[in-house]
Amino acid sequence: MAKVSIGLRGWRFDEDVVFDEDGSVGDVAGMPEDTRNRLLRLSALLGEPCSACWLVHGEDDVEQCNMGDVVYGEPLAEVLLCTEHEPDFVYWFQEEGGSAYAGSGTLQDEFFEWFAEGNRAPESFGSVDHVDEAPDDLPDPMAADRLDEVAEQAATLKEEEEEALDLDLDGLDV
Repeated sequence: MAKVSIGLRGWRFDEDVVFDEDGSVGDVAGMPEDTRNRLLRLSALLGEPCSACWLVHGEDDVEQCNMGDVVYGEPLAEVLLCTEHEPDFVYWFQEEGGSAYAGSGTLQDEFFEWFAEGNRAPESFGSVDHVDEAPDDLPDPMAADRLDEVAEQAATLKEEEEEALDLDLDGLDV
């Protein structure tokens, strides 16, 4: 069973849980809750600006922001980062105590506070190297259209299922 990223680096999924035999996205409603929540959230994050860029430029100058490439944290408390700002997050997480917030809903707020105070990774910290292992052996999970399949399924969930899942799907662009 391979772990794959879909749309953005960061959150990784068990390939056999997300995709069926022909490489299509499986039944979202039947997926484990954490997988389902992350997939649904990813569909909303694709094409959004980097959180750190947004803190620098704000809503009025959002066109200056880079698009997010990687996501860390928990759904709805995640940090979406471009390649330029990913080292800042990794440095904060590894060297400035950010790991204490791993798995919590406060990770986003704590990183934002640290970053907004002008803190950054030192230049000597370097960039983050990502390695793809045997990418040709997998269906094309990085393609954004995989998340379109998720969004389409989310739009067809019955109202009772939405309530049972306690998800707000109104923000999805489908």
